Amino acid sequence: MFKSRTVLMLGFALMMGLGAAYLARGWAMDRLASPATEDGVPVVVAALQVPFGKKLEASDLRVANMPRSMVPSGAYKDTAEVESTVAMTTIYPGEVILREKVVAFGGGSALSAVIAPNKRAVTVRVNDVIGVAGFLMPGNRVDVVSAIPNGNRRYQSRTLLENVKVLAVDQTASPEKDKPVIVRAVTLELSSADAEELVKATQEGVVQLALRNPLDDSIRPIPEPEPEPEKEEVVAEVKPAPKPAPRRAVSTISRVTIIRGTEVSTSRVSM
Repeated sequence: MFKSRTVLMLGFALMMGLGAAYLARGWAMDRLASPATEDGVPVVVAALQVPFGKKLEASDLRVANMPRSMVPSGAYKDTAEVESTVAMTTIYPGEVILREKVVAFGGGSALSAVIAPNKRAVTVRVNDVIGVAGFLMPGNRVDVVSAIPNGNRRYQSRTLLENVKVLAVDQTASPEKDKPVIVRAVTLELSSADAEELVKATQEGVVQLALRNPLDDSIRPIPEPEPEPEKEEVVAEVKPAPKPAPRRAVSTISRVTIIRGTEVSTSRVSM
């Protein structure tokens, strides 16, 4: 009796264990098989590191399959769409090529393709001081300070331009530098009006570049012109009429001739 009950309990436990193992196997197979059932989508990725400003070629690209849900918006599916474009930033191996990271190449130098619309590239000659001791790199932001001689060895300085993007230093447009390098020229991205102001300042005096924090995009407010002092209304003072000058009495003196026989005399008579 005792043995039969034991065998029955062991059999029941074995059946429950087998059922649990079967359910666990089915759950694991479903989880492992779900990615495989999702459609793979071809995506263009970088085959090697592409520096900023480089024209992309077929050897820089490859196609990889990714689950549809993981494909970012703006990705390319065919390498022919990406060839001959220019990298707007450094692209690392295996990174998905996105539309906002490349720009169409229209000819000329690769640097001209990365200039923003309605902007111009202007190069300024610098030395170790003006070039911020060689710490400038493409992609940095700077302020341009102008100093114009004002006579008697004095200079009038002012901040000419603010938050200007550095496109290149010397002939290097890649921001992968990590050590200070003394350069002789810096290329800045400016509007047409700002380019005219910069060229004028370099002819009138000297310019100095001031490196900005990359997170600082503040612009100083334009000072408002000082209001002109109010003109006081001038009221004509009414002067009293001048008093008439006193008339001087004019005395009239007449002469009277008196004849007495042979004697003649003249007398004065006041009128």
